[in-house]
Amino acid sequence: MLNAVWRYPGLSGRLSTRIKAELQEQMMLILHPSPWRLRWLGLFTLVGHPLFGWIWGHWLPQPYEHPGLRTVMGAMGLLLISESIANDPSSKLSARVFSLVFWIQLPVFFSWMYLCNSGNTVWLASFCAMVLIYYHLTDWRVATLGTVSGVLLAGTLFHFFGPSVLPMDEQQQTINAVVIIFCWSSALLLGISSANLRREHLQYTLTTMGIMAHELRTPLATISLIGDAVRNENQNAGEANGSQQLDQLVVRLHGLVRNMNQQIDTQIANASLLRLPMHRETVTAAALLRNVVKDYPYRNSRERESVTLVLRKDFSFESSYRLFAQVINNLLKNAFRSLAAVSSAPKPGDLRIEMGVINGAGRIVITDQGVGIPPELQARIFEPFFSTDHGTGHGLGLAFCRQVVQGAGGTIRVKSEPGRGAIFIIEMAPVDESAFRP
Repeated sequence: MLNAVWRYPGLSGRLSTRIKAELQEQMMLILHPSPWRLRWLGLFTLVGHPLFGWIWGHWLPQPYEHPGLRTVMGAMGLLLISESIANDPSSKLSARVFSLVFWIQLPVFFSWMYLCNSGNTVWLASFCAMVLIYYHLTDWRVATLGTVSGVLLAGTLFHFFGPSVLPMDEQQQTINAVVIIFCWSSALLLGISSANLRREHLQYTLTTMGIMAHELRTPLATISLIGDAVRNENQNAGEANGSQQLDQLVVRLHGLVRNMNQQIDTQIANASLLRLPMHRETVTAAALLRNVVKDYPYRNSRERESVTLVLRKDFSFESSYRLFAQVINNLLKNAFRSLAAVSSAPKPGDLRIEMGVINGAGRIVITDQGVGIPPELQARIFEPFFSTDHGTGHGLGLAFCRQVVQGAGGTIRVKSEPGRGAIFIIEMAPVDESAFRP
């Protein structure tokens, strides 16, 4: 392998570029996050540590076992089961708690037990299993850093506070080192391969959607030009019969084109959920809301008249204007769908958008008088691929909204009762106090 790299300098450069790209790739602290997966991991932790403590302490006794330490490790499972962590596995708090819990109970704890048991057969196998599990649970970069730091911390603690144990002979140390290195390198290789596979699948999806978007936008642009031509011809013809109807048709045609382009943007943004662009700019809330409300592709005049926009104290924040506009569009689309389920003719005020500053934080509130959301579903609506609309919903819209809002340092939550509509609340930390305007 190394000879091939030395023989072909270009290969070395490509390898260096690939490694750099791997290191710069966005980290997923929790792989395959879902509320039930976190709960099962928490339950396994809560039950598993006391169980294996009893096995290695009483049934198949090992040289060193510590019931108190086992109890502490098992109790960490309660953190993963708690509602604030399990119900929102994609939040920053859940990611930090998850990372800390598994760093302590996997590399730190297992390294400590391995050293205290003189690296015997049981704990050699347990340590190797720990490495594979750790790389399966989190990003390979986090697992690598966590394993190294956990081993070093456990070794330091063992040096100062560990029990007196019989040292391993030199041959056994060599055997254990070979087995651990093989296990660790295999876990690292599998972790990198899995990350490559996830990224390539996503890249193929984005590429396919980009091609589809290009093919769709071309005829849409032609349709828009035809609409402009019809309007110009109508104006040149003067007040001929049917001119008003033609103008209305042109307006409707342009509305349909905007709607299709918006749908294309929505699907591309949703497909990019895990790798949203990092571009940030100063976004003014009032201007954003005015533009979104003005440009939204309403299906009819009743929908447009049902929207009430209330702008109180303005504020600015750091985000992507395009992505945040898509957030508001997604929320409006969901609100109109909810209203349509109640009545085919929404009334003025059925959808209310309010903006202001409360307790130093910018706030955007979108309220609808639709069907509402059952309490048991409210904790899940921000999960990727979870949708209450089984007919057309793909379950990515609200997950995308939360990703964008959290990426801008804000929060999004919902209040709702069945039959009484829903209230979506976005809270943003403003850029600074001078950004506030009456």
